Parts: sequence; structure tokens; C-alpha cells
Amino acid sequence: MANMEETMMFKFGADENKAANVLKKVCQAMEEKGYNPINQLVGYLLSGDPAYVTSHNDARSMIRKLERDELLEELIRSYIATNK
Repeated sequence: MANMEETMMFKFGADENKAANVLKKVCQAMEEKGYNPINQLVGYLLSGDPAYVTSHNDARSMIRKLERDELLEELIRSYIATNK
């Protein structure tokens, strides 16, 4: 059994690319429908309500296949990589 005093580390591995690909496709679908992807994704990530994501081009079902923490991890990874 692991010592509960130690910090646990988890990695998503191959899911990184999956989350990035889903985010790109979902953002593109939202833009095609005239939505602001940033506002819509913030609403979805905060509430968990899939109604914030358009069903256009199957975007809603794609984003629901991932956990919100996976999406947040990819967003943070991307932000840090571009702002070093």
C-alpha cells in the first residue's frame, strides 16, 4: 500500500493527443455554428452540462467521451507550452 503522505502522480499518456484532437474538432464545430468556443467550453467545463457544446459534426458526443479533467489537463499543457 502506498504511503498516503506522498503526492500521487497520474498521467494520461496517449489520451493527451486524443484530448487535443477532440478539442480542435469541437472548437471548429462551434465556430462553424457561430458560437464562441472559449465561452462555450468554459460553461461546459464548469457545469458539466453538455448543452454548452453543439451537436454539429458530432462535437457533443466526442467531448462527452472524455473526462473533464482530461480536457483541463490538455488546456493547461497547451497554455504552459505556449507561454514559457
